[in-house]
Amino acid sequence: MKGLLVKDFKLMMLQKNFLLLILAIVIGMLAFTDDVVFPLGFLGFVASLLTVSTISYDDFDNGNAFLFTLPITRSNYVIEKYSLGLLFGGMAWVFATVLGIIATVWKDALPIGDLIQVSLILLAIMIVIQAIMLPFQLKYGSDKGRIAMIGAFGALAVIVLVVVKGAKAIFNVDLVHIFDHLPTVSMRVFIAIILIIALLLFLVSMKISLSIMNKKEF
Repeated sequence: MKGLLVKDFKLMMLQKNFLLLILAIVIGMLAFTDDVVFPLGFLGFVASLLTVSTISYDDFDNGNAFLFTLPITRSNYVIEKYSLGLLFGGMAWVFATVLGIIATVWKDALPIGDLIQVSLILLAIMIVIQAIMLPFQLKYGSDKGRIAMIGAFGALAVIVLVVVKGAKAIFNVDLVHIFDHLPTVSMRVFIAIILIIALLLFLVSMKISLSIMNKKEF
């Protein structure tokens, strides 16, 4: 699996100019705008896209057929992609959080504790995004997978909207207001819960991807 990780990091380094551009955009947003949250999420999302793009590289020109002639099992391949997602996404998240802290201290935009809490929520979202994207990419490939992912994210947004609006209309419970006014201790518990849920979804997603790869023909 180490060889696969090295291969994928070298593939991503082929897009180093794109990475430098994204980094420049993030630093520019942190330096010249008051928003220190959006750049953190933006960098994590781009890291997730780069992780998924390695699958497209592998699939290009029937590359997987050659790849699996090497001493690599399908299970190792899937586990490596998920490990790459956590590793590269985690590195991007740490780097973005450090930049956010520097920008927050410089601008005195918001308390550091609040930034850390938001950053942890963004980490959970990044993990969920990867958990959704990877099985679709492995199942349908780059073109169909992109369409399927858009549909999945759209469905997820609709579900969240229906839950929020339904709770307000049926039970007269304003979930947004409750979330905004959670005490500090409750917020920490809430963040811990969503991180655990995100990791569980990640494991379920990996199980699904293993099943997809074992049935896939090259």
